[in-house]
Amino acid sequence: MASVSVSVPDEMKRKLEAFDTVNWSAVARKAFAAQLSKLDHMDRLTSKSRATDKDIEELSNKVK
Repeated sequence: MASVSVSVPDEMKRKLEAFDTVNWSAVARKAFAAQLSKLDHMDRLTSKSRATDKDIEELSNKVK
């Protein structure tokens, strides 16, 4: 299995260390997997889109 380093603020690191029974690597793996699943789904939904970058930007500005 590959390793990935993640930087967190010092205060968060102190809080993580306070819960030393938690497997933070497993928590991070699950969070990464969930986000990747969402991104993969978005890619599948948009893969056949004919919208241009300009179209997407305009729509994004309307939604904001």
